[in-house]
Amino acid sequence: MDSMKLGAALAPEAALAGDFVLSGHVLRPLSLSLEQLRAYESVLAAPFDLRCFTTNRYIRRVGRYRGARLTDLIAEAGLRNDAAGDFKRMVFVAAAKDGYAVTFSWHELFNTPVGENALIVYECDGEPLSAEDGAPVLFSGADIMAAPRHVKRLARIDVQVLRPL
Repeated sequence: MDSMKLGAALAPEAALAGDFVLSGHVLRPLSLSLEQLRAYESVLAAPFDLRCFTTNRYIRRVGRYRGARLTDLIAEAGLRNDAAGDFKRMVFVAAAKDGYAVTFSWHELFNTPVGENALIVYECDGEPLSAEDGAPVLFSGADIMAAPRHVKRLARIDVQVLRPL
């Protein structure tokens, strides 16, 4: 993982409050504020119960999230395809400011319903989310359990290509 260490907390200057970066194996890296996210086509997610993945303990009810599709942001950044088929070996590592990190594969984002429901969220129940609320939030609405890929205070999404062994 050349451009970031998984689980490493970002330095405060790495991203301003409410901003996140999409970089790595892309043609045009993006740095987006919450306000800039609002300019993208938005998707409204259904309310859900946030539960702990390991214990299934109820955490809280989450209202209707509104956000931009992760796939739209990736399309704007453009994926590099240096070697034939690179895009099919891509992983997208999403990391929070505290170092929490989750992954998506190109296949699940662009070849399954997961991609239609992977959002970078800036609003809940019609109210804007602030950095204090944990914005921006990455939310994977097609997952069976929402908590594992519910990333508050998203700092970056790093695009990487897995090379064959």
